[in-house]
Amino acid sequence: MLRLPDYLPYQLSVASNKASRLIAQAYQARFGLSIWEWRVIAVLGQQGGLTAQAICEATAMDKVTVSRAIRNLDTRSLIAREQRAHDRRASDVHLTVTGQSVYEEVVPLAHHYERQLLADFSEAEAQELSRLLKKLERQAEALGAK
Repeated sequence: MLRLPDYLPYQLSVASNKASRLIAQAYQARFGLSIWEWRVIAVLGQQGGLTAQAICEATAMDKVTVSRAIRNLDTRSLIAREQRAHDRRASDVHLTVTGQSVYEEVVPLAHHYERQLLADFSEAEAQELSRLLKKLERQAEALGAK
């Protein structure tokens, strides 16, 4: 018999959804950003100009979700697209000055919530959790669950 509350994939999903929702409420209320839009801003703030495909890979989000987020962010002038000279089918997506400003305001907020989520963990436990989650992700990739 499968007890859903004890099933690891379910536990991971529930914990992830609750943590993401907590943080998302903060940047939704303040900046009107969805989780998906924030993830695009976060990866662009960290890595600079990327193609939509590279954003998909960096965020583990599907193409449709990334395209929708890019379209919404473009409409709000938080990102700009620049067509590649050597490949007209692809464009690089960059944060605008306004998008960079939003990124710089949200990052401390994200760190604040991360600290709150880990408040009951020792430093060693937080590091171990991160190590174990990375190990679990590698195992899932090795099993073909990309």
